[in-house]
Amino acid sequence: MDRFQEMQVFAAVAQDQGFSAAARRLGMSAASVTRAVAALEKRIGTLLLTRTTRSVHLSEAGQRYLEDCRRILAEVQEAEDSAAGSHAQPRGQLTITAPVLFGELFVTPVMVQYLTRFPEVSINGLLVDRVVSMVEEGVDIAVRIGELPDSNQHAIRVGEVRRVICGSPGFLKAQGRPRHPQDLAQAPVIGTSAIGQVRSWPFLDTGEPLSVRPEPRLVVTANQAAITAACLGLGFTRVLSYQVANKVAAGELEIVLADFELPPLPIHVVYQGGRNAPARVRSFVDFAVEALREHPALQG
Repeated sequence: MDRFQEMQVFAAVAQDQGFSAAARRLGMSAASVTRAVAALEKRIGTLLLTRTTRSVHLSEAGQRYLEDCRRILAEVQEAEDSAAGSHAQPRGQLTITAPVLFGELFVTPVMVQYLTRFPEVSINGLLVDRVVSMVEEGVDIAVRIGELPDSNQHAIRVGEVRRVICGSPGFLKAQGRPRHPQDLAQAPVIGTSAIGQVRSWPFLDTGEPLSVRPEPRLVVTANQAAITAACLGLGFTRVLSYQVANKVAAGELEIVLADFELPPLPIHVVYQGGRNAPARVRSFVDFAVEALREHPALQG
């Protein structure tokens, strides 16, 4: 049995969590399946499956190897489809990263809709507030907010967001609307210690940079908590426009000092491989670009 067949057998055993079930699905004898996995483990030199009298489970090495097997088997299938002149059906696993709140609000619905349309694809969604190295961490697609560094990765712009100051209508009625960023220096403010946040709030005043360093009455570790506190009337907070778009539309928050905002930040869908990317990558990029471009909260 060649290595490709051994991968297929191992993946089947891992999926069915048993040698007999995998054998029935593959049309093989249980003994042949057992020998194939044993030969694979001997050649690799490590245990891929832990066996008991009742169950079969992946070892840590087996989990890593299974991910590689699924990727390789999917790419082989895509190569065969392409050689046969057919349109490759997306299959296999995708790893997608995005900022936490943006991922929850915008990327997760896209992932769910995509998986519904393409049942042979699975997705690992890495939602973190840090810039993930796509190469080092095996990420296929990333949604980035902000200017992109020069790289060999492909990027498609899908929208933009603003850095905004907002407060609740009741708070603004009691406090008064600020006319200039310096008015924030002595105003009640909600700060955040989330990654990427700075203590000073930058603005543009008639085209010239201006920085205000407010003294927060409340500092929280998550933007969503700061937004909640602002809705409850505690003070002003500074967030990205997409994070409060629904609150502004519902009248729970109002944006102030819009004339002093910095230029909008672009949003890109970034991916590796270009035209040589697997069908699952190309199809998800197309799917996500169309969905995100249609969202009004991401168009400035």
